[in-house]
Amino acid sequence: MLSFVQTALQKRVDDFHAHERIDFDFHRSSVASSGNERLKRAIDNAVLRSDRGRSLKLLELPDSDKLRDLAGEIKQHTLDHLDYYLEQTAINVEKRGGQVHFASTGAEAKKIILDIVHKANCHNVIKSKSMVSEEIELAHVMEAAGINVIETDLGEFIVQIDHDKPSHIVTPIIHKDKESIAELFSNYFGTPYNCDPDALTKQAREYLRDVFRKADLGMTGGNFIVAETGDICCVENEGNVRQSMTTPRVLISLIGIEKLVPRMADLSVMLKLLARSATGQSMTVYSSIFSGVRKAGERDGPDEFHLVLMDNGRTEILASEEYRETLRCIRCGACLNACPIYRKIGGHSYGSVYPGPIGALLTPMFQGLGEYKDLPNASSLCGACYEACPVKINIPKHLISLRRDIVDQKISSPIERIIYRIWAWTYMATWRYKLISFGQKTVLRLQAGGSSWLKRLPPPGSGWTQVRDMPTPAAKTFREMWNAK
Repeated sequence: MLSFVQTALQKRVDDFHAHERIDFDFHRSSVASSGNERLKRAIDNAVLRSDRGRSLKLLELPDSDKLRDLAGEIKQHTLDHLDYYLEQTAINVEKRGGQVHFASTGAEAKKIILDIVHKANCHNVIKSKSMVSEEIELAHVMEAAGINVIETDLGEFIVQIDHDKPSHIVTPIIHKDKESIAELFSNYFGTPYNCDPDALTKQAREYLRDVFRKADLGMTGGNFIVAETGDICCVENEGNVRQSMTTPRVLISLIGIEKLVPRMADLSVMLKLLARSATGQSMTVYSSIFSGVRKAGERDGPDEFHLVLMDNGRTEILASEEYRETLRCIRCGACLNACPIYRKIGGHSYGSVYPGPIGALLTPMFQGLGEYKDLPNASSLCGACYEACPVKINIPKHLISLRRDIVDQKISSPIERIIYRIWAWTYMATWRYKLISFGQKTVLRLQAGGSSWLKRLPPPGSGWTQVRDMPTPAAKTFREMWNAK
């Protein structure tokens, strides 16, 4: 009977995947977002506050730059010896009564989790915030399999009931304002419109408390796993992770294989930097460390614990010495908060659960450079992301490397390659450069018609003036003024 039910449910999941397809157009989505003033205001208010908070909170540390160096070295060492630490983690989790599952792909991770849910005969799942579960769209798959799953993080809950997607690694509803949330709650709960943040939070809390009481399975992600003990660390500000791991009889933690640190002492280094980098806090309100099943005499905790360690493209990055350091990422979102591009176009424009500068690296490497070839170019290479990163991932360097890969693999369009060849040919001779500069200046000044701004450039420059004006070229170029002394 169980086998029949699993087969039927698996068919529903397969049907769900059959309708999935990559439909990503960075150009279209970024242009639309850059013209959305309400979106830009909502994002600016949040990310600028977090970025300023990060700068101020790092001043509390004796030498934050050296601490960032140390954090990067810890993560790099772990990645360089990941096979050893994964084995150590599995042994220590199993010593404490837990079961460890390795998933090579997202599809395999989903199958493992669905099998656990069905074998444990669970029906009501409470799920805390987890980027890796968003990466594989786990909640949607569980819903398609007939499982009642509720996101318990307030932001993720709002995303779920609005059939939306997160737009920031740390604050998933950064693109929404209180008025849009109030309208959503009014429609979803059938209550009068009220945009007071305290009232909205209370309304969600009352609903979720009843959900917590009924749940028979909890799900978490994990910010870090300590290999020497098998402990999982989750940091949060709301307490929903702690509810998810203590009240249900079955607990599943789905975590990427790169989230390991060797020792508890290393975890303390990461915790000093994570909250400061993410939200400008010295520490989050809750830092939960857990592993295994409830022991004799303990009142809280699961009877059954499963740790699902997912690869899903990470070992391919791990195998590359050039890109391996990108897996250091501790998902703090500091690079998003510092990025001038993210501030203008928001997270949805990146077409992935990982937006911003780190997403422009991880998404093409996880899901294919050919499908996301525009993302490495979605950067001014100003270096703000590198300065903000708590583990010192050199994001600009890797973005340039991915741009090189696009050229080497001939992923860009033939027209684009021709344009750049002509551009290179122009710059290879002084007389050609002078001629093109003169022609460009003359044509654009005629097009401006005496105005100091150009509203529209001809292709391929038309992309620039879709969302901004272009200053009219000066009557004399710098070279002409230089020659005239």
